[in-house]
Amino acid sequence: MSEPFPAAEASLTRRVWAVGPLMRAIADTLAARFNPVAVRGEVSGFSRAASGHCYFSLKDDSGQVRCAMFRRAAEQLNFVPRDGLLVEAQGKLDVYGPRGDLQLIVDSLKPAGQGALFEQFLRLKAKLEAEGLFDAARKRPLPPQPRSIGVVTSLGAAALRDVVTALRRRVPHIPVLIFPAAVQGAQAPAELCSALETAYQRHQAQGESEVLLVVRGGGSLEDLWSFNDEALVRTLARAPMPVVCGVGHETDFTLADFVADLRAPTPTAAAELCAPSRETRLGELAYLQERIGEAVYSAIDQRAQRLDRLAQRLGRPSGRLHYSRQQLAGAQHRMQSAMLLFRQRQNHELDVLERSLPLSAHRALEVHARRIEHCGAALALLDPRLVLERGYAFLTDAQGLAITRKSQARPGQPLRASLADGELGVTVDR
Repeated sequence: MSEPFPAAEASLTRRVWAVGPLMRAIADTLAARFNPVAVRGEVSGFSRAASGHCYFSLKDDSGQVRCAMFRRAAEQLNFVPRDGLLVEAQGKLDVYGPRGDLQLIVDSLKPAGQGALFEQFLRLKAKLEAEGLFDAARKRPLPPQPRSIGVVTSLGAAALRDVVTALRRRVPHIPVLIFPAAVQGAQAPAELCSALETAYQRHQAQGESEVLLVVRGGGSLEDLWSFNDEALVRTLARAPMPVVCGVGHETDFTLADFVADLRAPTPTAAAELCAPSRETRLGELAYLQERIGEAVYSAIDQRAQRLDRLAQRLGRPSGRLHYSRQQLAGAQHRMQSAMLLFRQRQNHELDVLERSLPLSAHRALEVHARRIEHCGAALALLDPRLVLERGYAFLTDAQGLAITRKSQARPGQPLRASLADGELGVTVDR
C-alpha cells in the first residue's frame, strides 16, 4: 500500500521540458560525455556550399551520422573528399536545434582507406580497363552537326529538363529522341541497358541518334551506382554511335564516364558539347562568308592587274596594225630580193651550162669513140677466124653442136670441120 505513493509524488514533481531547452540539454550532455570525438566512416552525399561550408554523412553497415564542416576547417583539407571514401573525422557532437538532428561538427578530416563501394568500383574499373574498354583509341569524335540527338535518362529527372532546355536554346532545328529508363535503384541497370539497345537498333535501322547522351543529375556514390554496373558498361562499349556521358556533377566519376567517347561534367554540358549553338554556327558562317568575299575580291584584283599588264603589252589596236603592216612590208621586200637573187643565180648557171655544153659534148663523143675502138680491138682478138688462120679447125656434128671432147664422137660418125677458108666433111675412124 505504501509503493504507489512515492511514484505518484514523483509524477507530480517531474520536470516538463520545452523543446529548445531539451535540445540544448541533450547537446550539453553529448558534449560532456563524448566531445571531442573521433569517428571513422564512409563519406556519403558530400557537397560544398557557396559559403565554403561542407555537408556530408559518415556511415557504416549499422548507421550514419550527419556532418558539417565549416569553411575554416574545410580550407585546411589536403585532399578532396568524395563519396565512398573511408575517412576519420575529429570534431564535436552537437544537436541542430531547428531540426532536432544529431550532427558532428568536423574540425579535421583525413583519409582512412577506401570505402567498400569505392573498393568495388576500383576493382571493376581495373578489370574493364585491362580488357581495353577504356582505351583512348576507341574514342570517336562527335559529329560536328548531328542530324538527330538521342537522350537516355529518366522522364522525371531534372537532367532531362536541363538537356532539353539547352538543346532547344542552341539547336532548336535538331530532333531529340528520348529513351526513358530509371537512373537509380536496383532496376536501373537493366532499364538503362534496354533503352540503349533500343537506341542502337533504331540507329542501325533508320540512322537516328547520330550522337547519344546518357545523363543524370548529381548524387551520392550509392545514387550513381547504377552507372557503375558491369553490364551497362559493356553495353555502352558496343554503341554504334558516339556516346556522351553526363552523369552527376563535375567531381562525380562513374565507369560509364570512362567507357563513353566523351565525358561531360554535367548533363547541360553534355548537351552543349554535342550541339554547338546556333549563334556559334552563324558566327562561323559569317566568318567563312567574309573569308570568301576577301578571296573573291583578291582574285578580282589580281585578274584586273593582269588585264592591265596585258593591255599595256597590247597597246592601241591602230598601233598594233601599223606594226604588223611594217612587218609585212619588210617580209615582202625580203621575199622580192630573195626571188631576184635566185633568178639571177639561175640565169648565170644557165649561161655557164650553155657555154660548156658544146665542149662537154665533143669531149664525151671523143671518149665514147675511143671506147668503141678499144672494144672493137678487144672483140677482134676474140674472133674465131683468127684462131683458124693459125691452123686450128672447129668440129661440129650433124646437128651443128660443137665437138670439144673425144667422148662426144663415135667411130664412123660424120663430122664437119670448119677451116679458115671453108668447111670439110670428115668421118671418125677410131
